Amino acid sequence: MDEKRIKSKDKFYALLICAVVFTIIYNTAAWYVSKLENVYSFVFSFEKYIPFIPWTIIPYLSSGVLFCVVFLISSDKRQLKLLTQRMLFVTIIAGICFVLFPLRFSLQKPDIGNALFRYSFQVLKILDSPFNQSPSLHIAYAFIFWTIFRNFNQKLRLFSMVWLIALGVSTLTTYQHHFIDIITGIILAHISFIVFPDQKNNFRYRNFQVANFYFLSGWIIFLSSLVLNQFFGGVWLFLLWPALVMLLTGYHYQNNAVHFLKDKNGNIPVWKKIFYAPYQLIYYLCWKWLRKNKAPIEIMQNIYISSKLSAADIQQMEINENTFVYDLSAELEETSLIKKRSKYYFAPFLDIGTFDVEETKKLVHQITENYKQLPSNGKILIHCTMGFTRSSIMGTLVIKNILSLPLDQTITHMKSVNKNAIIHSYAEDFLKYFTYYEQRNF
Repeated sequence: MDEKRIKSKDKFYALLICAVVFTIIYNTAAWYVSKLENVYSFVFSFEKYIPFIPWTIIPYLSSGVLFCVVFLISSDKRQLKLLTQRMLFVTIIAGICFVLFPLRFSLQKPDIGNALFRYSFQVLKILDSPFNQSPSLHIAYAFIFWTIFRNFNQKLRLFSMVWLIALGVSTLTTYQHHFIDIITGIILAHISFIVFPDQKNNFRYRNFQVANFYFLSGWIIFLSSLVLNQFFGGVWLFLLWPALVMLLTGYHYQNNAVHFLKDKNGNIPVWKKIFYAPYQLIYYLCWKWLRKNKAPIEIMQNIYISSKLSAADIQQMEINENTFVYDLSAELEETSLIKKRSKYYFAPFLDIGTFDVEETKKLVHQITENYKQLPSNGKILIHCTMGFTRSSIMGTLVIKNILSLPLDQTITHMKSVNKNAIIHSYAEDFLKYFTYYEQRNF
């Protein structure tokens, strides 16, 4: 019997739990806040330009239908469990925020001429509350809905994406939420993705997990910029720049865009150096102060791993024309001295991200072949930015391939020669899969 198969009663049971929890928390919070003497509103100055669009009540009200649909179309137990955990989490946390930081909607809805839309708003007035504003559950739920809908076929996936965007916009154009509610709803959704990641130890999902941290930081910086601008003036809008960089970096991680900064020769165009300066500055500071593998470590004869080398490190290692340098870093440009003196190869992987099996196989094979043909004064250097994960993983696979050692023994050897090696659970999952992949295709 397939343990992953999901029964209809399990779907209805999960839906019932989430619906009951939502009803209790939402109504209790609304009742409590309605009893308070003063409940303030938080309105950005630009919100006076947001139009009231009556027909957007349709996507707004569809949230209730989608709330039910996502449970019914869940494909397996893992997906249903994850969906339930995230829905309960955002509902409970939002309820706490509603009580601790109560806000109310402050704009007056204009008269509605269309009878159907007018009736819809009357129904909404009965069901909804002027309180329970920040974070917006409509927004948080919409992001969680997308984790299910993105598995549709291309046409249905596109339709679902457009509809969810319309749903998000409708929270503003139906005069139900202020802008701060939208951003805090997005932040809450990404927190739920981090607290309850999809297949935490599966290397194939690693990029999505890292991307959520970038998305979360981007939206927090974005909100900080707007709030600081509201109270202290426009100078704080400069924070929109690093916010956009963080959001785009999250997008690149989702798509495993290993060349989003450096071209195939390992060079970064000037315009990218300027635009991604906040991102590169963070990496440079981490490289400058937090790296531990400053001097290359010899993991086996004439094969070294390290962090990105400084000019002094390059001189000490005596890199020459017979040194093969494999740069795994997708973030910082290689030291020009290495490119001039060595045989430089750029093979990028995103930091603490996933490893592409085919690209890894090609790289391991190439390093192995070059190692077999090394001249007497030759050596191989494999480095990433910090020297913790990517170089350790690639070094492990190279040792295993050259010495034909079992995986466990190779990992033990790597950790013994490199005390700073970090092999996360997702990386071990990749190493095991890669070993199985090689054996199956041998």
